[in-house]
Amino acid sequence: MSTEVRNRGPRNGEPFHDSVTFEPRDINVATVAKQLIYLAITIVLSLLVCIPILRVLTTRAADSDTPMAPVRAEMSQSDREQQSLPPEPRLQGVPGHQEDAQQDLRDKIAADTEANESSGWVDKANGIAKIPVKEAMKMIAEKAEAVSAQQKSAQQKKK
Repeated sequence: MSTEVRNRGPRNGEPFHDSVTFEPRDINVATVAKQLIYLAITIVLSLLVCIPILRVLTTRAADSDTPMAPVRAEMSQSDREQQSLPPEPRLQGVPGHQEDAQQDLRDKIAADTEANESSGWVDKANGIAKIPVKEAMKMIAEKAEAVSAQQKSAQQKKK
């Protein structure tokens, strides 16, 4: 955009402003198209150069690789995979682990829920029992309510 005044008035419906002039065309489409074509040609040439280099390097890497030991070559594929895994115990979800981690989690949650909702004797000789968590919370709330009522009545007596 230029700040020089070039147009003295509107011509052929072009925009007109006293202090700013507008270029009739901001971009040259032919130049942009040529640059895109040059870019595409450069990419294709780069690929044509890189593919043979990749093939040569891959062949060289395969040739320089040490061959498999004869004992290992005689083993089946599954035995080779089993030997390549770390010893047990393995983390859940890694290859070679047979158990489903999600099912283990579901089983653990179910066992915890059952334990929290069951009642019974832990040690009958000493009088230790377990009760469901909901009942224990109700008992604690009732005790707290009784204690707060006693404290309120004690405060009222002091006054």
